[in-house]
Amino acid sequence: MESRTAKDTLGKAERDMVALGIATAAIILFVATGGSVLPSAINAVFFDGKAPDYLLVNALLLNIVLIIFGWRRYRELQQEIAERRRAEELARELAETDPLTNCLNRRSMLTATDALRARANARGYAVAYCMIDLDNFKQINDMYGHSVGDAVLVAITRRIIGELPKEAHLARLGGDEFAFVTPFDPSNRDRIDDLIIRLYERMSLPFEVNGISIDATVSIGVSSDHDEHGFNPVLADSDALMQRADIAMYNAKKQGKNRYFWFEQTMENELRFRNELELGIRRGVVNGEFVPFYEQQVDIETGEIVGFEMLARWRSEQMGVVSPEIFIPIAEEIGLITELSDQLMEKAFRDARSWDNSITLAINISPVQLRDPWFAQKLLKMLVKHNFPAHRLEVEVTESCLHENVGMVRSIITSLRNQGVRVSLDDFGTGYSSLEQLRTLPFDRLKIDRSFVQELKNPNRNSKIVDAIVSLGRGLELPLTAEGIEDEDILLALRSMGKLKGQGYLYGKPESGEEVLQRLAIAGKLAKEGDAQEPRQEPEADTSDDRPRAAER
Repeated sequence: MESRTAKDTLGKAERDMVALGIATAAIILFVATGGSVLPSAINAVFFDGKAPDYLLVNALLLNIVLIIFGWRRYRELQQEIAERRRAEELARELAETDPLTNCLNRRSMLTATDALRARANARGYAVAYCMIDLDNFKQINDMYGHSVGDAVLVAITRRIIGELPKEAHLARLGGDEFAFVTPFDPSNRDRIDDLIIRLYERMSLPFEVNGISIDATVSIGVSSDHDEHGFNPVLADSDALMQRADIAMYNAKKQGKNRYFWFEQTMENELRFRNELELGIRRGVVNGEFVPFYEQQVDIETGEIVGFEMLARWRSEQMGVVSPEIFIPIAEEIGLITELSDQLMEKAFRDARSWDNSITLAINISPVQLRDPWFAQKLLKMLVKHNFPAHRLEVEVTESCLHENVGMVRSIITSLRNQGVRVSLDDFGTGYSSLEQLRTLPFDRLKIDRSFVQELKNPNRNSKIVDAIVSLGRGLELPLTAEGIEDEDILLALRSMGKLKGQGYLYGKPESGEEVLQRLAIAGKLAKEGDAQEPRQEPEADTSDDRPRAAER
């Protein structure tokens, strides 16, 4: 609308009636007065005739001035129009072009895509929309600075342009995200695959910037306005093409980066399901839908219950029971794991206060939680709030936590153990721990991962790994817990290895807090009168920053 108004204004300026009228009138008067004055002037000069009328002479001079004025006005107006046209063209280019790479931008790419698609469809061709995103580009900016990062973006632009056909349009959508659209024969989709493979070959070469050699990889998603049935009008819209290419690119990122995928409907369904999960988790935290379940931990020799491990369960009103393997990683990504874990531990501490004082409660700690240097203090403060004995709490740390920041993990473990909390190394043998870490980190227990314990299911299977872990535990004077005890053969094999604590479906599936109370009541393992005290009441302001995070995968 603004462009059309500017064009109309320039058109009117080109047809300036005032300047045109002045110039026309001046020329007409000049001809009229000149036809009378000039012959008289010549006669007076050369033949001593009568001088021309002064009024006509003045009129003639005025006409000459008006002609000069009108001509200058016309020239100035034309120059002004030309400058305004150049300014408008520059503004249009700036509005449609990325200033760093001189590619199209997101806004102009939509228009270019629609125009190219219309031309391609008229010839019976399809269009491919390719979304390109640099992997870990933030690290390049952080390590070398934004000037080097900008130079890499410019170099990438050149490499992409060097492989694209002439009809293609390339755009920088923002940051490190590019897109191009190109026509192709729908019966020969391999042409697009070959193009992308050539792009990957070019991208595999290091970028030389200011004497620095930088390696970069890209993830690419591809969509088309044709499917297996031919042209699909639902896919033809430029917004739809961009959205589907972005979904395919996101899938490439999720699958390990440095690869490409064509869009498939299942990708969109998965993304929609994830969005529903995120919304559900947010609602679930508000509505208190996350509850702790408990898995028995048993003395293998006596069969006596000695503790419970807390497991997270989500009873969603919309989706039913959702596995923690699904919702825990998402809760961590969207920043809700702290609040979710607070709710779980609040309920678990209340439940466990009704158990016998000899029964322990184990909670799992994720790597995200151990990045918080105040985690130990927050957890201990929660124990004080609920008047829960520290010696009855066992914190389980997975091996994957150790390689991120050993110093911080050591500090947290030490702080917890100094207050009486016991710390165990979970899933031992599946992660990154070393003998040096086992020697220097003050763990109280090792947990043998269920994948190793399952090898004991068949008596003929070799149990050397479990034997080695048991021997290591004895050498380090660390008690052991075996996970995944599911049948009598496994239990029999473990009993032959010495004094162990075990847990698994052989002893029963995880149970709710109410079911645990019933089980302990039958076993005579509830807290005796006087053992359970009312939790200490703290002001709300004192607990507002208490945000420990604990959840079981």
